[in-house]
Amino acid sequence: MIRFPELNEKNTIGVTAPSSGLPEDLHHLLKEAVTKIEEKGYEVITGDTVWTQDKAKSSDAIKRAEELDKMLASDEIDIIIPPWGGELLVETLEHIDMNNIKPKWILGYSDLSTLLLAVTLKTGIATAHGTNLVDLRGEYSDETTAMWEKVLNTKSGGSVIQNSSNKYQKEWDHNNPSEYVFNLTEPTEWQTVNNEPVQASGRLLGGCIDVIRHLVGTPYGDVADFRNKYIPDEPVLWYLENFDLSTTELRRSLVQMKLAGWFENCSGIMFGRSAANQTVDNYLITDVYEELEKELNIPIIYDIDCGHVPPQMTFINGAHGEVDVSNGKGKLRQTFK
Repeated sequence: MIRFPELNEKNTIGVTAPSSGLPEDLHHLLKEAVTKIEEKGYEVITGDTVWTQDKAKSSDAIKRAEELDKMLASDEIDIIIPPWGGELLVETLEHIDMNNIKPKWILGYSDLSTLLLAVTLKTGIATAHGTNLVDLRGEYSDETTAMWEKVLNTKSGGSVIQNSSNKYQKEWDHNNPSEYVFNLTEPTEWQTVNNEPVQASGRLLGGCIDVIRHLVGTPYGDVADFRNKYIPDEPVLWYLENFDLSTTELRRSLVQMKLAGWFENCSGIMFGRSAANQTVDNYLITDVYEELEKELNIPIIYDIDCGHVPPQMTFINGAHGEVDVSNGKGKLRQTFK
């Protein structure tokens, strides 16, 4: 049975950097985000790792794991939101005490999805794929991003609905942020392979495919064991997003996941918008999606609000998801059961 963390009326956020921290010249971004979060009524506890960054990581793997372990075990902390993702979170997994994690929300994306998926697969504790802390530094959040609070406040047994965004951000412009950080200019349109309406349901699992693919074949990526222990006989509805892979790299990763059994009893796959998906020798991203739908005989949905082309919904690993896509619009209902 999946365990869903529950929040109190007043919650404390722990900020640690199991992947990348912030170099000194970017400390102001984190300070701005902490101030905005505190103005909303949260207490914030920051660890040492968030203020350092060198050699593509905030600190060595053991220190990162120890700080995370303390926050996961602490009765003071209700939610853990790292500042952002990074590159080498995978180094910390073998040092994290998965047996003593208290059910509490961990929220983030990018390299953080390595941790999120590993925790849910190993422990059956639901985790939250969505905004990172630095992106909450605006005067307010857009409607899609702001849903992280409503989603995380959903009680066990309850449901929450999120709708596709109206517009998305085509390019990052860090020097000219809007009042809600992102510059949302392009009309959002969720797509399906045959341009037909799609409905699918199942237990949500996923993250950034660039990094979670490296869990395949490790003790932290045993999807079959997770199914048997926590969701026997239930299908999985995958959500994936591509940060930097070409079409051929993405295809290789998807084939590896398929051969490892990750897509057994799969009801559908949803792909986030991506600034990557570089075409290789006339091999288009739509070719990847069409081939996958044909060989797995499941619906493929793409350009959803997930990942590095914001804004993004909050997806709960382990929740029961029902997705409905038609006329370029999408609706996701998540039930905590």
